[in-house]
Amino acid sequence: MSSVFSVRTGLALPAALLMFPQVVETMYSPALPSIAQGYAVTSAQAGQTLSLYFAAFALGTVLWGRLCDRWGRRPAMLTGLTLYGMASCMALWAPDFGWLLAARLFAAMGAAVGSVVTQTVLRDQYGGAELAQVFALMGLALAISPALGLLAGSALVHWRQHEGVFLGLVWLALLLSAWTAGSLPETRPAVREGLTPVWPVLRRMARDAALWRTASMVAWYNLCLYGFYQLMPFHLTHWGASSSWLATGGVLLGLGAVAGAWLNRRWLAQGTNATALVRRANALLLAAALGVMLAVLGRSAWLVVPMALVALAYGLAIPNLLAPALQHYTDCRGTAAALLGLSYYTLLGAGLALAALVQQLGVVCLASALAVHWLQPREPR
Repeated sequence: MSSVFSVRTGLALPAALLMFPQVVETMYSPALPSIAQGYAVTSAQAGQTLSLYFAAFALGTVLWGRLCDRWGRRPAMLTGLTLYGMASCMALWAPDFGWLLAARLFAAMGAAVGSVVTQTVLRDQYGGAELAQVFALMGLALAISPALGLLAGSALVHWRQHEGVFLGLVWLALLLSAWTAGSLPETRPAVREGLTPVWPVLRRMARDAALWRTASMVAWYNLCLYGFYQLMPFHLTHWGASSSWLATGGVLLGLGAVAGAWLNRRWLAQGTNATALVRRANALLLAAALGVMLAVLGRSAWLVVPMALVALAYGLAIPNLLAPALQHYTDCRGTAAALLGLSYYTLLGAGLALAALVQQLGVVCLASALAVHWLQPREPR
């Protein structure tokens, strides 16, 4: 298959676009206590901005998935990045918490373009074992994105509180828009039969039990990580611990996810099948979640160590869940990717809404680990 991107080189822009949603969301995490103080809202209310973000993000995946099939991959990506930049400006100048929530909703819809359209671009160009290799490389990029976001967000909060974060998000949107305009090719197939209607694809996917199991597992894994970004700033505040633990946690989680992605590539090269790798990741997640629960009960900021193991499990599992997920939907890649994203981001948003009410990271991680253990696929015979 001819490709505009080399597997080993030339994937920098797709990697950056795929990292974009995670980077911008974890940049926002260190600003949550500042937002709560600046807008005179509770910790739970400030944390709900994260759950609402992913609810709107889920809708954004449908919007951009449809538009990348209708308009093309390149114009859809540029439009989404523009929307994100405008919403970040709106957040920067938000006069009250209501305006901030509205800005976050528009930002989420714009950021979703980086996930669904980039995955569609990669699926346009690769298939089979080559696609698995590319997703493994993308897994490495995704592994470091939370650490980059947390470190950048912490520095910007130190510089200018939450306003500094919003200003940084504006500049990031501008840089990515310029890079995309100059370098992203159009990969939509030249010969098409027209835009696939949503309802036939949805009915087809609704009968695909394996696909919905995958969506659920992806959501639970993400809930563990984003639960950390949502709740850790407030745990540190309540325990009287230094906020530097958040940046330390970001680095450790990044290292853990990189290790998971590296192990994934190594074991795939050795011939281990994806189902077996997911089962290994699920077992590790359960053990790590128990460690997080014990650390939270002990009010210890050292919970970042078992959280690094959670990230390792994430880096191992997610590529093996997503790469084969839409192998039977090559005739409607954009629409199918949009509906898949809608499913797991809706579940993630609901989970984060509950996490904001519970305000206990150990409970969130343990519940997620038990859920994926129950959902895990059987070993092939």
